[in-house]
Amino acid sequence: MIQLFDLASKYPEVRFSPFCWRIKYALAHKGLSWEEIPIYFSEIDQLPVPNDGKVPVLVDGSEVVIDSWDIALFLDKKYPQHALFDSDESRSQSLFVKCWTETVLHSLVSRMGILDFFGLQKDADQKYFRESREIRFGITLEEWGGNPEAARIGFIKALEPLRQTLSRQNFLGGKGPNFSDYIMVGIFQWLRCGSGLTIFDKADDVYAYQERLLDLFDGLGRSAPAYPKENHG
Repeated sequence: MIQLFDLASKYPEVRFSPFCWRIKYALAHKGLSWEEIPIYFSEIDQLPVPNDGKVPVLVDGSEVVIDSWDIALFLDKKYPQHALFDSDESRSQSLFVKCWTETVLHSLVSRMGILDFFGLQKDADQKYFRESREIRFGITLEEWGGNPEAARIGFIKALEPLRQTLSRQNFLGGKGPNFSDYIMVGIFQWLRCGSGLTIFDKADDVYAYQERLLDLFDGLGRSAPAYPKENHG
């Protein structure tokens, strides 16, 4: 069976890695079964080789594939049924969505939820999480995540191209979802599972889109436990 190494939190069932969520949806899209193997930051040295110290890592028989984009390409090549990219144009579209989300949306999500993401780490991982992120940001976690509402407003505004697209079609893939949509669900699950913030107004087309994504594949996303509200202070 395919194995997917996923980022663990201190709550056994709470998983919030956006990159891992992309691949869970990709596997479900193809009708494939998989075993999830949760791994903490402090256990990264236990990942299958080769790896780059990050998840997801996918193991399929003797093949080890890293990086969510490369995993998606691998899955389409090895399991061509129910293509994630049904054309070169579709793959190029998804590459744009990947680059857009990672360069524009990820920093806003991080500023919104970083203190909650930190709170989800078990004690042994919090030191690594804090030090690695503060080196990356050049400021403390508290400074980086000090104004989550401003980041939320920026995030909502940044989604306007998506919002306008959704006013004309249900998915970025058109009538049905493709890997572009699974990149987006990774963003939404990062926030839903990793943070206690309320992001969308229910009248927002993006909220309705998130609901459609959560319902796919017998509620794959919705069945995942959301952020434990009692932990949100």
